Amino acid sequence: MEHGAGQEVWLKDVIVFLVAAGLIVPLLRRWKMSAVLGFLLAGIALGPFGLGQFVPRLPVLEYITISEPETAAPFAELGVLFLLFLLGLELSFQKLWQLRRAVFGIGGLQAFVSAGLIAGAAWLAGLPPPAALTVGFALALSSTAIVMQVLAEERRTLQPVGRTSLAVLLFQDILVAPILILVGFLSRDSETGLLTAMLEALVQGTIAIAIIVLIGRFGLNRVFRYAAQGGRDFLMALLLLVVVGAAVLTAGAGLSLALGAFLAGLLLGETEFKHQAEVDLEPFKGLLLGLFFMTVGMGLDLQGVLRDLWVIAGGLFGLLLLKGVIAFFAVRLISGSRPVAIEAAFLLAPAGEFAFVIVAAAGGGALFDPEMTTILTAMAALSMLFTPISGRLGRMLAERMGQPDPGVPGVAGLTAPEDHVVIAGFGRVGEAIARVLKTEEAEIVALDRRPGVVSRARKAGWQVYLGDASRPEILMRAGAQGASLFVVTVDDALSAEAMVRAVREVRRDALVLARAQDAHHAHRLSEAGADFIIPDAIEAGLQLAGRALEEYGLAPETVRDRIAAARDAEYARARKQQD
Repeated sequence: MEHGAGQEVWLKDVIVFLVAAGLIVPLLRRWKMSAVLGFLLAGIALGPFGLGQFVPRLPVLEYITISEPETAAPFAELGVLFLLFLLGLELSFQKLWQLRRAVFGIGGLQAFVSAGLIAGAAWLAGLPPPAALTVGFALALSSTAIVMQVLAEERRTLQPVGRTSLAVLLFQDILVAPILILVGFLSRDSETGLLTAMLEALVQGTIAIAIIVLIGRFGLNRVFRYAAQGGRDFLMALLLLVVVGAAVLTAGAGLSLALGAFLAGLLLGETEFKHQAEVDLEPFKGLLLGLFFMTVGMGLDLQGVLRDLWVIAGGLFGLLLLKGVIAFFAVRLISGSRPVAIEAAFLLAPAGEFAFVIVAAAGGGALFDPEMTTILTAMAALSMLFTPISGRLGRMLAERMGQPDPGVPGVAGLTAPEDHVVIAGFGRVGEAIARVLKTEEAEIVALDRRPGVVSRARKAGWQVYLGDASRPEILMRAGAQGASLFVVTVDDALSAEAMVRAVREVRRDALVLARAQDAHHAHRLSEAGADFIIPDAIEAGLQLAGRALEEYGLAPETVRDRIAAARDAEYARARKQQD
């Protein structure tokens, strides 16, 4: 009976979350509120410290509130993992190496200077040195999930501010394991020295990362090709295994779960399955990340905030000001213009989700008393709530300052492809077209649904990805917005028409060339939106006719002239039939 009651509570919580995700947050979005802030506010309102605290007096409220927030935590963590995995897909190890100056330069300067100054302020406020140092590191970190989701909503993760913020956040993720080891050492009289513990964590982390990289380099592509032969269901199962498995490996070595997911994304981003993985995971990431933001809101104790309101408000103001100034000078000093530095500073000033983990570990180790734990948790949660608004303020200030300063180098990183040719279908016809275009140094991005074809083409050096070009979201991942030309080469009539329609859905102004089976198929492709159509039947007939004329003894020049005239006539007849 208890099991059934527990199941009913869980199902009720699921329904409440889906109502928030499907109705409440979209309604807030109509009022120009970001989805992140919408989920955070929904979590506050529907959580145990919001409407949930009135359930004993009004039992009916139980049906519109979250009763057991702790059961959502594992699913919320998955949302963060998917976000980091998708960010990894956008990069590569080579591009990440290009970001090393920003990761270790800006990230290191921001993290250590922020931690030192916050710890100093906490010590001056009366905390003992171990507790003050823990506060410094806990609040120095920013929220990877919220910052990158805010930038993703605005489609700016690949712009200078996005790359700069990602570099700083990556360094902070790397710091999580050493910070937790330090907190554990400060919380008790450990038999193991701090240096020994740090070395042990370094060795374990290196081994875990090496295992992930080795599996990714030498086994990932083969396993995904094998799974792709069974269909999308098998691919999805393998994709989830890779994300969660890599996260578990790094977590077991004392590093963060998010770092493992990011590494898995980096490795899969260098394969032909990149675009398919992005499209398949995007809906899960959006929902589960929304659940994560709701859990952050649900954890905010409103009564505790009111009890220590002035202390929390003063600390929050000081935190945002201090971290913002440090982040601005770190970005400005090492890489980036004033507008980029200002926007990054506003995004990175609030605290992050790892503050809860560090504060909880310190509270368990008796570094903090319950009141201090409540104050720090409230400061972190409120600052995270402020992140979307802070990011918007930073962007407004940056836009007023104009374009980035000329001569100031930006952070090296990824640029979206532009003026490239997207070829849908990379069989013999698609590859022949690619070879001709390559002689003019055109950049080719091809899509094909057959794993074997994609594998052979990539071994030959072509930039081909597994994906169905009849899906607009796949075309968007292939850079449809910046493409100069689309070529549809598949010989299946229905697939070709669907691909042309998909291109027209994402790019009304694009030039689309298509291959048709016959005049009737050419007519349907024209209705779908193709600009220029080549019927196979006409070209095959002309080639055979040319060979027949040569057998009759006509000179090659004469044959070429006759065939050219016949081609013009046949295409004119085909266009007339289409009209």
